[in-house]
Order: sequence, then C-alpha cells, then structure tokens
Amino acid sequence: MIRYLRFLSGRERTREANRHLGLTLAFVAGAVNAGGYLAVSQFTSHMTGVLSFIAEHLAARDARLAATGAASFAAFLIGAATSAVLINWARRKQLQSEYALPLLLESCLLMVFGVLGHNLDAYSGHFATLTVLLLCFVMGLQNAIITKLSGAEIRTTHMTGNATDLGIELGKLFYWNDADRADKVLANREKLGIHASLIALFVAGGCLGALGFKHLGYGLTVPLAFLLLAIAAAPVWDDVASRVAESSPRRRSTD
Repeated sequence: MIRYLRFLSGRERTREANRHLGLTLAFVAGAVNAGGYLAVSQFTSHMTGVLSFIAEHLAARDARLAATGAASFAAFLIGAATSAVLINWARRKQLQSEYALPLLLESCLLMVFGVLGHNLDAYSGHFATLTVLLLCFVMGLQNAIITKLSGAEIRTTHMTGNATDLGIELGKLFYWNDADRADKVLANREKLGIHASLIALFVAGGCLGALGFKHLGYGLTVPLAFLLLAIAAAPVWDDVASRVAESSPRRRSTD
C-alpha cells in the first residue's frame, strides 16, 4: 500500500502513475466542486463561468459583484502559482515530495475548512465569500499539480477539455473509412479511456459531494483531506527521514 501511494505522488513519474493520480484528483475535484456549490451556490473549479460572471456584472455596472468574481479568479491564479512555486522549489532541492507538497497543502486547507466550517457558518455573509476564495485557491492549486506532472495531458478540476478530447476521439472512432485507403482515421483508444474515466470519476465525486454535504455539511471535506494526506505522506516522510539521517550525530562524526 505504501509503495502504491509513493508511486502515485513520488518524484519519479510514469504515464500510469499520472493517470492513477489524475483519476483520484478528478474524484476529489468533483466532490469539492459539488459540495462547494451547495455551500455557497457557486462552482469554484472552472474559470470560464467566473470570467463570464465578471463580464456580466461589468456590463450591468455592478462593481461589487464584478469585484467578487475578480477575487475568485485571482484566488485560482494564486493557487496555481503557489503550486508551481512549491514544485519548482522542491525540484531545486531534489526532494522526493516535489509533487506531494502541494497535495499536502491542499489536504491541510480542506481539513481546516471542514473542521471550522460549522463554527464559522454563523458569519454566513463573510464566510461565504471566504469559502469561495478558499475553494478557488484549492482548485487552482490542484489543477496546476496535475498539469505540471502530466505535461498538460490531464486536467482534473474542470471537464471542458476532457469532454472536447473525448468528442474528438469519438468522432475518429465512428469515422467511416474507405477500405482501400492507407491513411485511415483511427481513434486513440487509450485517450478515449482516460478522458471517459476522468469525466466518470468527476461525476462520481460530484454525486458523493452533493450527498455528503447534505449529511455531513462542511465535514464532507475531512475524509477528502485524509485521502490527499495519505497520497502525499510517503514522499514527504522520505524527505523528512533523509534530512534527519543527514543531520544525525553519527553522520557528523563520520564526516
């Protein structure tokens, strides 16, 4: 089990590891997105809707709502930038937790949100705004992780790109090829599988998120946080153990 978790989030990447992690994160994103919508009546994982929201309220000259949308967009950008900073810093330090550190941060943020959500709900107006900003930050953070490690092949927080790629491959699959043509149009069945799976896991996570929020409220994010913590723990522990070993008195004496 530990080996598999290290396989998911370790520094050494394979296409299989990227896809396994991508599917897991698509499930998490679906759950957070659906739960967040029930909490604050706003989806936080895709910025197309947020930018449309900003444009709509700019046209209506509603500066307050336009500013709220701009803050949400900025939170997503800052989340993605934070992920890039952590990954590049860990890469320079040659840490095993290169991709695990942003996952660990995401886990901590979801844990805090889930634990404190019930107590802060009394301040509904301010808390709703903070919730939107936090979840946008988390989704930007997560999307940047999988984008960097997969070379932009996999997206997990919004399904527009996956749906487009799936449609393209379906068009190839059902294309009527002439039997005598050498340059046949053929679908990439591997891509078909991964994009369909990402969409299915996002929907499954969304169903769980909607049902979970109705029964657990903000506590829904706690098991999701533990899942991310489990995925990130092995590489982080490897780095901690390595640093402890390097700084031990016995190591110093041998030097």
